[in-house]
Amino acid sequence: MDFFSWVRGPAFNLAVAIFVIGVVWRLVEILMLGRAQSVSSPRGSAVASGLRTVITRSWPDPGTFKRAGLKSVGGYVFHIGFFVTLLLFVPHIELFHATFGIKWPGLSTAIVDPVAVVTLITLVGVLVHRLVHPVVRFLSTFQDYLTWGLTFLPLLTGYLAFHHMIDPYPVALGIHILSVELLMVVFPFTKLMHAFTLFLARWYNGAIAGRRGVAS
Repeated sequence: MDFFSWVRGPAFNLAVAIFVIGVVWRLVEILMLGRAQSVSSPRGSAVASGLRTVITRSWPDPGTFKRAGLKSVGGYVFHIGFFVTLLLFVPHIELFHATFGIKWPGLSTAIVDPVAVVTLITLVGVLVHRLVHPVVRFLSTFQDYLTWGLTFLPLLTGYLAFHHMIDPYPVALGIHILSVELLMVVFPFTKLMHAFTLFLARWYNGAIAGRRGVAS
């Protein structure tokens, strides 16, 4: 119970503080970089092109899908699955409500549970692909495996805890919470930060291309 109280109390508060401060700091850092003012006449709409790029880059182009269809599908499956299990599982929504005072409708366990299983299987498939594909394996760094593990563990421990597959239950739940806290702590300082910078970067690239009158 001491372990459970610690992860529910001081450890959780510390992880939330590091996560929020880290994300805000990284975003401020990026926005403060700015860019050189363009003195050329615009040849197109930067705003429209930026929004269009956000939409078009959210789907794989035919060439990419043809070369790496399985990888592309797997990426969409585990990202969507992680989103569903994190933000649409009712106990998680109640935690957000207790912590930040906001809540939203959730999905039934009958939906979230199989989604979690599919997400776990897909993440294993993504790891296997990284290990067996020579080019991807060569380009992979320690951070890639670290972020994979810290993404996989909350799903696995949450599934085991929810189905009471580890006894005693408070220990299982405590391990799950701790795995989430580890993810929160490293999130702002790794590639996981792309969850916040992804659409910003796409809009920025599209806006530059649109102002120049070229396709992004």
